[in-house]
Amino acid sequence: MKIDVFTLFPGWFDWFREQRHVRNALALGHEFATVDMRASTPLSAGQVDDTPYGGGAGMVIRVDVVEEALRARYGGNPLEQRDSRRVIALAPGGRRFDEALASELAEEQEVTLLCGRYEGFDERVHEHLASDVLSIGPYVLSGGELAAMVVSDAVLRKLPGSLGHEDSALEESFSVALEGAPEYPHYTRPADWHGHLVPDVLLSGDHGKVREWRLEQSRRRMGGG
Repeated sequence: MKIDVFTLFPGWFDWFREQRHVRNALALGHEFATVDMRASTPLSAGQVDDTPYGGGAGMVIRVDVVEEALRARYGGNPLEQRDSRRVIALAPGGRRFDEALASELAEEQEVTLLCGRYEGFDERVHEHLASDVLSIGPYVLSGGELAAMVVSDAVLRKLPGSLGHEDSALEESFSVALEGAPEYPHYTRPADWHGHLVPDVLLSGDHGKVREWRLEQSRRRMGGG
């Protein structure tokens, strides 16, 4: 798949590209690219924002700046592309990002992420240029870059081969295998740490009982027992 991140700070993602599962995905032929929205701005001196109509603090990223960035990257009319391309604006008021949506996006061939800054995007970006508006949680960040990394991380690790072991993503928190529950507790050596012991079932060698225990623990973490 191909992920494009539109941002005012492309250098932020150098660290992200170096993460092992991201490097694995890129080595398999998947793509992760950043697009500097200042590079194609129709305004002078690299300007991308303006004061909000109606007054108020902060600056707003202009809709024509985002339009031109999309046009420069993909050609054609950006107003007509959101029906054929997954263009996602990252904003606190958007649809909540979750495991099911990460799996959905992992099935796409191309995903575009738009990183807001300052007071965010002109609302017409959400309404007419984006196909989706997503939020990673009920809080405010300084920009969409960290949110873009969260979405990209969750999506890329679902691609076959990115984790190095096919079973690594099967029993993760909120996965179908765990009935949508958080992942069960994990233990490793030492078996006895200051009198705190690893549960006996995990040392039993009985894979059926281990499986039952893990599912039970997952349900408890979700409040189901």
